[in-house]
Order: sequence, then structure tokens, then C-alpha cells
Amino acid sequence: MSSRRVVNALMSTLTAACALLGVAVLVLILGYIAWRGVSSLSLQFLIDTPKPVGEGGGIGNAILGTLLLLALASVIGLPLGVAAGVYLAEFGRGWFAGVVRFVSETLTGVPSIVTGVFVYTLVVLPMRQFSALAGGVALGLIMIPVVTRTTEEMLRLVPASLREGALALGAPQWRVTTGVVLPAAAPGIATGAMLAVARVSGETAPLLFTAFGSRFFNVYLDQPVASLTVQIFNYALSPYDEWHAQAWAATLVLMTLILVINVSVRLLTRRKF
Repeated sequence: MSSRRVVNALMSTLTAACALLGVAVLVLILGYIAWRGVSSLSLQFLIDTPKPVGEGGGIGNAILGTLLLLALASVIGLPLGVAAGVYLAEFGRGWFAGVVRFVSETLTGVPSIVTGVFVYTLVVLPMRQFSALAGGVALGLIMIPVVTRTTEEMLRLVPASLREGALALGAPQWRVTTGVVLPAAAPGIATGAMLAVARVSGETAPLLFTAFGSRFFNVYLDQPVASLTVQIFNYALSPYDEWHAQAWAATLVLMTLILVINVSVRLLTRRKF
């Protein structure tokens, strides 16, 4: 056997071992969360509001608040992120496109608490109260650079022959982008969008400065709203074993919610070629 084949077999084995190790760690974490949280799950826990220690309670308000915040963040972050990615991939040239790309890459690494403080100054202080709107704006701003970079990369993977064929048929540039390029890259863009949603769904720090939290059901955008991450944070810091158990159960619910969203979007954007 030649040295080239030996090196190839060795590298293939190492990459497979690393992939197996990564998956094993993920399965271990998810399994531990499920083991600790499943004992506290019940229908009452999923629909009730928080109660004093010893009286049970649940996370129904936090589930509703999380869905509200994710919906607001998606309405703000996804259209802007996709539009910016389309501009960079299809139309952006020169120094302005370079600035947009640099800012997008920089914002990807900005700590989320910085975004929370920024939105606190921009939205909370003028409104003089915490609100679901402020929380949605904070999470939306976190989503924008992630969606922008993913959209740009997915569009660049679309073969140039598709664009050339559409242009040769007389289609204008905007029509080529919306009718040919975007549909071809839709599954990848949807995956990037779900990565952004998964990231912001686990954020706590920006919500402490914006949405803050609530012990009641709320669907009003100008009022504080509960969220799973903030409730998990508060329960985990408490000295009560009952609240610790509820924090594990809420973590399991949050993990399941993210999984359902990801699977649903993948099924809706699936293509058969």
C-alpha cells in the first residue's frame, strides 16, 4: 500500500473519530437534560404560571413569551438579513459592499449582552419600561449578521450557469435573482435562518435588559414578557430544589421547541431533484 493511501486512511479514520466524539458529546448532553427534566414534565406544568415554592406552578407564560419574542425577532431579523445577503452576493460591489460585509462579520462576534445594553438605551429608556418589543428588537439584531453571512454564502454556491441561462433568455437581473437564484438557494438560506433562530432562542443576557420577564401571560408588545431562558436563569440561581427541577424541565422544553422548529422548516423547504 502506498504512503498516499495510508495517509488517506489515517485521516479518514481521524475525521470519523472526531465526528463520532462530537456527536457522542451532543447525545450525552441532550440525554442528561432529558433525564433530569422529564420527571417534572406534565400538562399542568406546560400551561400553568409560576407559583411560590411548594405550590407547583409551570412555564406556560414563558412558552408563550418565547414564541412571541422569536416571532418578533424573525420578523425583524430574517428579512433584513436575507436582503443584505442578496445584496452582497448579487449586487454589492466596491467599497460600500466591503463595509457592509466587514460590519456583518464584526457583529457576528459581538457579545449578546452588548446588544442588550444598546437596545436598552435605544428602546427601553425612551419607552420608560421593559417590553416584548425591546426583547424582539434585541434578538432580531443578533440574528441579522448570522442570516446575512449564511445567505451570501448560499447564493454564491448557486452555479453561474443558472444565472447566465436566465439572462440569456432576456430576464432582468432582479427577476433572475428572485425567480432563479433564491429558489435554488432556499434550503441553505432556511438552514441559516434556523441557525439564527436557534442561537437567539438560547439568549438570556439581552432579555434581562429588554423584555425582563413576567409571572403572567402577556401578548402586549409594550409590556414585559416572560421567556424560557430568563425563567431557567432565575430558577437555576434559586436555593430551592423544586425550582431546580423545574429549570431542568424548562430546558428540556426549550430544546424540544428548537428541534420542532428546525425539523418543520427543513420539511417545508425540502427539495427533490
